[in-house]
Amino acid sequence: MAAGPWGWGPAVLLVLLLALLLGGARRLRRRYAAGGAGPSLRGRGRAAAAARADGVRALLVTAHPDDEVMFFAPTVLGLGRAGAHAAVLCCSAGNYYNQGEIRKKELEQSCFLLGIPASDVTVVDHRDLPDNPAVEWDTQLLAAFVLKHIEANNINLVVTFDAGGVSGHANHISLYTALRYLHSEQKLPEGCCVFVLESVNLFRKYISVLDVPVSCLLPSDALFILTEEETEQARRAMRCHRSQLLWFRHIYMLFSRYMVINSLRLL
Repeated sequence: MAAGPWGWGPAVLLVLLLALLLGGARRLRRRYAAGGAGPSLRGRGRAAAAARADGVRALLVTAHPDDEVMFFAPTVLGLGRAGAHAAVLCCSAGNYYNQGEIRKKELEQSCFLLGIPASDVTVVDHRDLPDNPAVEWDTQLLAAFVLKHIEANNINLVVTFDAGGVSGHANHISLYTALRYLHSEQKLPEGCCVFVLESVNLFRKYISVLDVPVSCLLPSDALFILTEEETEQARRAMRCHRSQLLWFRHIYMLFSRYMVINSLRLL
């Protein structure tokens, strides 16, 4: 039986629309990243200057081993592409399932594939900063650890989560609260900028490269988009976290926009 005017028509139109969106997103992605560091990072005023200047010492402040690649791989690789010196301060060993020692080694392996040597990876393993989605970390204690590391390593650019923590994890949000405290109380060294990673809605979070046009159109202070080769590099780094590679994380690697795109705002 032949399909009526309302039979296959809508389905075909939907497939064509998705194909057009995917093709456009891929072309925009290639064009955006083809120029190297410049087109992959946009900013305004002090943010743009800090991100492009020589001698940038960037610190990624994360809550758990695997955050650096699950959420921040585009930023880490983009900063490296721009010539910045990047380091990681992970504020717990990820010991929720008593795997802390394993996860610290996996973190170093992942960071190595992202271009960060083990000497630039620091893990804070403090009993009052436990890996626990139900625990909000003490702001003063956490801020003290972060500030000490910033000052000791002459950091002039910090990247962490925003108030949504991407996944709503209490430990992620605690990092934002600590950096916001340091920023608002003017405790950071002069000239030290703080970028926070934008939390997006569930739909955008899992449409991968289809979010490229949306991210390009919406305002942000910094935007990193990975090439296909860099995305595969990020996936290899994610596979270093073998203890965490449950079935749903394989799906995450395929569909999460955070494996391809990071949009950030200046605090």
